[in-house]
Formats: sequence, C-alpha cells, structure tokens
Amino acid sequence: MVTFIAGYHYMRIINSFTESSTDMTVNISGAQGSFNEAYRYVDWLLTVPLLLVEVIAVLALAKSVSRSLIMRLVPASAAMIALGYPGEISSNQGTQVLYGVLSTIPFLYILYVLFVELGKSLDNQPEGVAATIGRLRLLLVATWGVYPISYILGMGEGMASAQQFVGVQVGYTIADILAKCVFGLTIFKIARMKSAAEGMKDDH
Repeated sequence: MVTFIAGYHYMRIINSFTESSTDMTVNISGAQGSFNEAYRYVDWLLTVPLLLVEVIAVLALAKSVSRSLIMRLVPASAAMIALGYPGEISSNQGTQVLYGVLSTIPFLYILYVLFVELGKSLDNQPEGVAATIGRLRLLLVATWGVYPISYILGMGEGMASAQQFVGVQVGYTIADILAKCVFGLTIFKIARMKSAAEGMKDDH
C-alpha cells in the first residue's frame, strides 16, 4: 500500500515537473503551471502514518497498548507533515523558520513515543525482534533527518535558486527511498521473525 501510494504520487510529481519545464528551466514561482510540491506532501500525509501503524501492527502488542500508541503516532505524524507544508511553499524566510520549528515539535514527540513508550513493550518480543526494532528506530532517525536538512537547503528570501531546488528535490527523493523501501523491508523482516518464533512455539 505504501509503495503504491508513493509510486502514484511520484508519477504526479514527474508530470508536474514536466509540465512546469520550459526551455530547460522549471517554474517554481507558485503560479499556475508551476511545479506543485503538494503532491509530495499528500504522499507523506498518507504514507508516514501508514508506516508507523505497520511498525505497531507487526509487533502484535496487546490491543490496548497498540491502540494507545497508534492514537498518538498517527495524529502526530499528520501534524508534522501539515505544519511543514506552509513553510515549504513560502518564499519568506521567517515563515519557513516558523513552520519548520512547529513541524519539529510533533517529530520529537514521535521519537519519544517510539524510543520511550514503545520501548516499554519490547521485553516480551521474540529473540532478535527487539534488536531489529532498535535498528529500525535508528534508521528512522537517520532517514527522517534528511528531510529537515533538505528543507533547510530550500530556505531563504525570495524564490529558491536552481541549485536549491535541485538539492531539495534530490534530498527528499533519497530520504523517501530509504524511509519507504528500507523501512518496509525491515518491517517485513520483523514479521518473518515473529512468524518463525510463533511456529517454534506451536511445535512445542
């Protein structure tokens, strides 16, 4: 589901890039016919909460624990994305900084939930799962850390330069590949480890 949503929106991003390109330049002025950054943010608004839900779902925690974690992670991730968008499309540096800081608040809360609250529920997981979750959380910090770096690259008064625009788009794309593909494969690995552990229990 995550890769399907991401694939669709990347096709829309490519189309928007093509439609806004004339004479080897890209119109990023925000006017009609310009490159539309909204496609990327809609993709994130859908896929980031889904990835976090997958992390919780694959662990098969107690229903009350899973519900509590999901009810905190999903709204926080949606707020993180929604608060970043106004800064992304603004050409005013003060606005960019303001919404960048506001978007960071739910991001830090997500890290707290994953590292502290989720950590309390890992003791009963099969051997190796807790360690893999630990690596998954570090992967999340590493990949999601690319997003604010790319965001900062695009900051400044007036419209972004060509170099800034390319830097931001390349940074976001690399982060997306790591955050979605590698993250998803790690979740799949955890699911296999859980299934193998449950199979061993059934054999005994």
